[in-house]
Amino acid sequence: MTMPPETPGAPPPAAPSPWLVLRVWFALGLQSFGGGAATLALIRRAVVEQHRWVSEADFSRDWALCQITPGINLLALTILIGRRLAGAAGIAAALLGLLLPSAGLTLLLTAFYARARHAEAMQAALNAVIPATVGLGLLTAYQMARPPLQSLRAEGAGYGLFGVALLAGSGAAVLLWHLPVVFVLCAAGAVSAAVHGLRARRLAQRARAGSR
Repeated sequence: MTMPPETPGAPPPAAPSPWLVLRVWFALGLQSFGGGAATLALIRRAVVEQHRWVSEADFSRDWALCQITPGINLLALTILIGRRLAGAAGIAAALLGLLLPSAGLTLLLTAFYARARHAEAMQAALNAVIPATVGLGLLTAYQMARPPLQSLRAEGAGYGLFGVALLAGSGAAVLLWHLPVVFVLCAAGAVSAAVHGLRARRLAQRARAGSR
């Protein structure tokens, strides 16, 4: 599902109250089955598509920022979005809403699994959950990669190819050469900044040459 186009001149969505933030994130906590990829997909759908509190580009940038910080990425994303929506009260509401139901359900499911883990039906169900979670992760990755790739493509075909090469190269660096994730992220950012700087310098030189 994609967001409908905004009406030109329409006012931005009103800032939500901490109570609404708590309710939305509590619902997310109740649904956050399937691990990080599934939870990320739910958060994106709620704040980007349903409530339109955050744009696609801002969500992708926030998630990229969370990748280069230590700790649990989803909690960092929750803090960023909560602060964006309602300041300090939004942070508290978002964290409480996400963690309270998920922690309670995890305790209940752990107790149930301890009793039923040897049942064949339980093993079959767990084997089906893994590919479903991978599918959700691939869908979310595509949705989050689309805005920056479109932005690069808008600057020219060469920039679009550069974005695809950067995406593929980053994945290969971790998969094939087992480089640390933080090193790959910092290196990708440095390469992109260098390419952008060279392009800006060339455009400036062309502008100066044309004005003579």
